[in-house]
Amino acid sequence: MTAPRPLLLADARLVDPASGVESRGGLLIRDGRIADLGPSVTAASAPEGARVIACGGDVVAPGLVDLTCFVGEPGAEHRETIASATAAAAAGGVTTIVAAPETSPPVDDPAVVDFVLRRARDTGRVRVLPMATLTKGREGREISEFGLLRQAGAVAFSDGKRSVRNAQVMRRALTYARDFDALVAHFAEDRDLAGEGVMNEGELAARLGLAGVPREAETVVIDRDLRLVALTGARYHASVVTAALSLEAIAAAKQCGLPVTCGTTINHLTLNENDIGDYRTFLKLRPPLRHEDERRALVEALASGLVDVIVSDHDPQDVEMKRLPFAEAEAGAVGVETMLAAGLRLVHSGDISLAGLLRAMSSRPAEILGLEQGRLAKGAPADVIRFDPDEPFVVDPAELRSRCKNTPFDTARLQGRVKLTVVAGETAFEHHGI
Repeated sequence: MTAPRPLLLADARLVDPASGVESRGGLLIRDGRIADLGPSVTAASAPEGARVIACGGDVVAPGLVDLTCFVGEPGAEHRETIASATAAAAAGGVTTIVAAPETSPPVDDPAVVDFVLRRARDTGRVRVLPMATLTKGREGREISEFGLLRQAGAVAFSDGKRSVRNAQVMRRALTYARDFDALVAHFAEDRDLAGEGVMNEGELAARLGLAGVPREAETVVIDRDLRLVALTGARYHASVVTAALSLEAIAAAKQCGLPVTCGTTINHLTLNENDIGDYRTFLKLRPPLRHEDERRALVEALASGLVDVIVSDHDPQDVEMKRLPFAEAEAGAVGVETMLAAGLRLVHSGDISLAGLLRAMSSRPAEILGLEQGRLAKGAPADVIRFDPDEPFVVDPAELRSRCKNTPFDTARLQGRVKLTVVAGETAFEHHGI
């Protein structure tokens, strides 16, 4: 197999979130790696046979790393496939996705990890890293075989959107994970406290006549987990944090030096419970969209670095599961293709810098997983994107590459068009304009 020809991106705004350095110049890709970058890299300096793209001041940055993405395979190909999920990811500037473990069968066996990796190699456009289950069958009773699953290629351990209810089981999981230096990514929700709730508990839920989920349902589990982390010393990632109470607990844990990180979803950073409007089921999510005060607290925590990563929480649901009364509809939304553009809302509003946004979407998740990606530097993997942060467009669900179209940004006006996505030096997506 011949190596792809060299690629030179000229006259770009180079943004490296890992170092915080931003400059104007070019970037040369050769043999799947970044060969050179900076002001001296120009179209005139291109090696013989290279493809040269004039970027005209567009941003060139590391590709995004999405820590929570449902890929459908195995068992839910009607909702998504690795081919469709990675096509959507590439179009959104995401070059690495961590595949959620709640498949059928779940990713609790090395053979399933191997299946996901082989399918990704054969049909995927971007890198796909499997996340394995924390407990066998995601049942919260017996710990998965972390050692064998890591050896097979699992990058972290989670039961998906299912909390481990038993504190003793969680302690054993964290102890076992520590011995393998494995990352535990936990979805914090007290199922008893959440009950039959379908949206954020509060005045709006009461007016809409819908059962609410209190924010404490999230925080009490995080409080418990953080105490177990202090007991065991394991690396812990709160996969989705949506409440100010949870942020306070995580801030205290970080100040104590515990190996704790956290993420939140692009939906919870850019939308609030009022967006549900007239019972719009595309905005029924888990955790539910919160009050505007909680959203503001999340944005401030992101700007300060307390929130480490932003995830798409890509969760495709077919029409039959969404075209139901709000209380009966399935929770979840697609998001991997619109994550960057939605996040740029926070940049345009002045809430966060572009480098800060990209850090939470690329370099920080790469650091947490111990990946080489997420940086613009000589010798780094050539997982690179080019985008115009100001180009406006209207989200048309019919144009989304995911198999399902349940986007909370249906007909929304966003800014930020991805024009090129390169994975390991090869073009995974290119936007050719109108």
